[in-house]
Amino acid sequence: MSATVELTKENFDQTVTDNEFVLIDFWAEWCGPCKQFAPVYEKAAEDNPDLVFGKVDTEAQPELAAAFGIQSIPTLMIVRDQVAVFAQPGALPQAALTDVIGQARKLDMDQVRRQIAEQQTQQNGPQDA
Repeated sequence: MSATVELTKENFDQTVTDNEFVLIDFWAEWCGPCKQFAPVYEKAAEDNPDLVFGKVDTEAQPELAAAFGIQSIPTLMIVRDQVAVFAQPGALPQAALTDVIGQARKLDMDQVRRQIAEQQTQQNGPQDA
């Protein structure tokens, strides 16, 4: 039994909305590095049963890959409280994946949301102009 969930355009939004912490592996069957990363990702899923580990097959779900601007695979994305807090292409070694998960667990999501709001304000400029 796999510890990962197959994500599709039908269940993606629901999965991200219903779960506080979702890791997403964008991959494809023909991708050598994706195949190398798969057992590392499965092990992390087994080691972190409180988190949701999803996989998006970019061949079967091109709309999801396009929606997130996935340029190369594998790409790992972490979504906490419906905010993408991490996205990086490339197969991570086990120790690096464990470290990234640990860092994402420690994030103060209130602070992350404040930073996003500040960035949006800076990009949009003052609203009373």
